[in-house]
Amino acid sequence: MKLLFIGGTGLISSACSDLAVAREHELFILNRSISTKYLAPQGSTVLQADIHADEAHLATTLAGHRFDAVVDFIAYTVDDIERDIRLFGDRADQFVFISSASAYQKPVKNYFITEETPLENPYWEYSRNKIACENRLMQVYREQGFPTTIIRPSHTYGPTQIPFAVDSWTHPWTNIDRMKRGQKLIVPGDGTSLWVLTWNADFAKGLVGLLGNDKAIGEAFQITSDQVLSWDQIYLEVYQALGLEPNVIHIPSDLIAKFWLDAEGSLIGDKSNSVVFDNSKIKRFVPDFVCEVDWAEGVRRSLVWFEAHPEFQSVADEMNPIWDQIIASYQRAFP
Repeated sequence: MKLLFIGGTGLISSACSDLAVAREHELFILNRSISTKYLAPQGSTVLQADIHADEAHLATTLAGHRFDAVVDFIAYTVDDIERDIRLFGDRADQFVFISSASAYQKPVKNYFITEETPLENPYWEYSRNKIACENRLMQVYREQGFPTTIIRPSHTYGPTQIPFAVDSWTHPWTNIDRMKRGQKLIVPGDGTSLWVLTWNADFAKGLVGLLGNDKAIGEAFQITSDQVLSWDQIYLEVYQALGLEPNVIHIPSDLIAKFWLDAEGSLIGDKSNSVVFDNSKIKRFVPDFVCEVDWAEGVRRSLVWFEAHPEFQSVADEMNPIWDQIIASYQRAFP
């Protein structure tokens, strides 16, 4: 197949790019710059352009191309979707939008999440924007036949990302640095809420397996691991991988959000909720989809990558004082 990935060198999309090339698809990657963490795989063709910039230039860049499938990994607003509809209405047999499982109803009314779970998140603008994108795409699919497939990943990580409930997504080494220095890590709630982490190469098998499948058009899919862990278990595994004794403190999510405004969306609107995903739909459409990398293996792979790339062991210096303030406030109430 002839594929176009918009983005293509991010945490999720890089794994999808690698797999698409490995399966001998003709892959084009539309990207504004060369990533320092992820390189476009050998065998792919990079179209250097900014999807968020001059639309006329984009149309010229794409002139003469028609794709079996286009995947937009970096569409976040309805304006992005309107642009994609204009650009790819006659250039793609399938358009795949990467949404988010955070769009599902919060607070959850049923911990068991399926594609039919309502979309509603009053806590996080990011999620509301994704919902609006989905609604617009399904409208244009019904009214004009725009060939939409919607994908909802949950908390996906890979070699360059070590996920926590309270962390710096752009500087994932921050928590590892705290652990190594003996500072406490914050676990929201009592640590028993359930969560799902998915290795990026496992996610890629589900997404790439849907490309070119006519039956996937007009459908939404969640693609996650079936491994369900509590946040205490997730943190404990990292400590064990580092050979350190656990040093965590359980703090209510509401208190965390009072000091750290970003937590209202990413924590109260997402990670503090228990979720278990039903992956039966993606398995029906992609029979060979299976998640092979569990959290114990995945976090060790990530730690090995960071140890081999010290230049990416950056720390979010602005976060440590906030987290320390949260801990100090909690300990004053519960000395």
